[in-house]
Amino acid sequence: MRIRLAIRYTAISSVVLLIVMFFSAFLHIEKVQKVFTEKAVQEADVLSEMILRDSHHLMLADNNEQLQLMIEEIGRTPRVVRARILGKAGVVSFSMNKHEIGTALSEDDESCSFCHLEGSKALVDAPVEKRSRVFSDDSGNQYLSITRGIYNEPSCYTADCHAHASEEKKIGVLDLVISQDQMADLAHVHHTDVIISTTVMLVLLSLCHYLLTRKYICDPIQGLLEQTQSLSEGDLSARVKNLSKDEIGELGRSFNNMADNLNQAQLELKEWGNTLEQKVEQRTAEMSDMQSQLLRSAKLASMGELVAGVAHEINNPLTGILMFASLSSKTPDLPQQVKDNLDLIVSETGRCAKIVRGLLEFARESFPEKKRDSINRIIEHTLTLVSQQIILQDVDIQCHCGESLPDLEIDADQLQQVFFNMFINAGQAMPNGGKLIISTQWVDEEREIKIVVEDTGTGISQENLDKVFDPFFSTKSQKGFGLGLSVSYGIIKNHGGRVDVKSREGEGTRFSIYFPVDDELLSSPGAEEGQS
Repeated sequence: MRIRLAIRYTAISSVVLLIVMFFSAFLHIEKVQKVFTEKAVQEADVLSEMILRDSHHLMLADNNEQLQLMIEEIGRTPRVVRARILGKAGVVSFSMNKHEIGTALSEDDESCSFCHLEGSKALVDAPVEKRSRVFSDDSGNQYLSITRGIYNEPSCYTADCHAHASEEKKIGVLDLVISQDQMADLAHVHHTDVIISTTVMLVLLSLCHYLLTRKYICDPIQGLLEQTQSLSEGDLSARVKNLSKDEIGELGRSFNNMADNLNQAQLELKEWGNTLEQKVEQRTAEMSDMQSQLLRSAKLASMGELVAGVAHEINNPLTGILMFASLSSKTPDLPQQVKDNLDLIVSETGRCAKIVRGLLEFARESFPEKKRDSINRIIEHTLTLVSQQIILQDVDIQCHCGESLPDLEIDADQLQQVFFNMFINAGQAMPNGGKLIISTQWVDEEREIKIVVEDTGTGISQENLDKVFDPFFSTKSQKGFGLGLSVSYGIIKNHGGRVDVKSREGEGTRFSIYFPVDDELLSSPGAEEGQS
């Protein structure tokens, strides 16, 4: 912990120092570069002024040969790359390179275009900052170009050898280019020295910062952490030693005071806490067991009594109905509609008989007979049955089933019983009509199918919401036994699913049922589409 904290704290500080120091170094380098450039410009401007002063007398004497020799001699000076005098029309009059004498430069040439950066207004008579520029060639070599105008002085237009009119202000331009390689080398050496010194200083500062942080912050915190760990493990004698007079030392003193108080409290608690805690835990466990047994006994007794009554009162009539309906459906010459109705009676009577058996199995916590089936098919079949119920005649039933959902290993009859019960409950909650909305969808994050049954009925009060799945709980007075949702809850649980309910009184109720899907069922045809 100590090394990690020191390194982290030092790293953060070093990054800040790195940014500050290198930014300062960058500003310093830029400033030095500017000073070097200004010095080079001043030296070049002085050189150009000296050239013009020397060439002035040669021009007055009309000594062109001597002037050309002077320009060539200047060209042999170290660092001078180009030296030439241009006439008014851009014609090279004198140059260190004889082959370009007499050639006319266009305004697009870099020597001429520099004189006309502001349109027709020449810059040769501008300040030196306007008349100079630094540029690089393709090889990266730097050069300084400076231009100075040659003015038509009275000694020029009054001389016998010249024919310049007095109205002409400028009669030529001196174009001088000087290599900056030496200056660039000096700047590079200076830049390297600055970077090296900055880096060394940063390393030294970071090292000092790390050592100081480790000594005055990390080591005391590590000691406090070790004593805290000992205290948390039950060693009430743990104390922080070598306390300093700063905030960390104050924290250590507070820790020692806390440890003293804990030790004193522990001694007091040991005198009476052991026996009291044991007795409280024993009595609590006994009461919890008794309460669980009473609730379980009451539910089992009530369920057993109900099952016995159902078996006695319903099984016999159902058997008669099933027998007579089966016999009647075999009567010759029956209309097809009547025969279909009788077959439906036989089918639904058989389902009722299975529901009765399901009550017995529910009481015995038996498991469903699962087969691979489609949840959408079961819902659609259940809707076909309940849509003819009088209680749902004024209800707008909307079904939004997800496409290509994977199949489930389920007991179709038991789930049909669940949906049938929920749909009928929804209809009973909407005596004046409303909407019953059923939807199914794939939940990819949980890899399960979600079924939602939602109505716009009277809703359930908050105090009754936690009781809706309790056996024999009903809000329908004498209209129900309060077993429908309890049985449905057990069926859903036996299928490995879960159900939750949300409702507000007067705003309707929403049941959400979730069934997990086995991985082997996800590889079935259509399963991938159902997951999208």
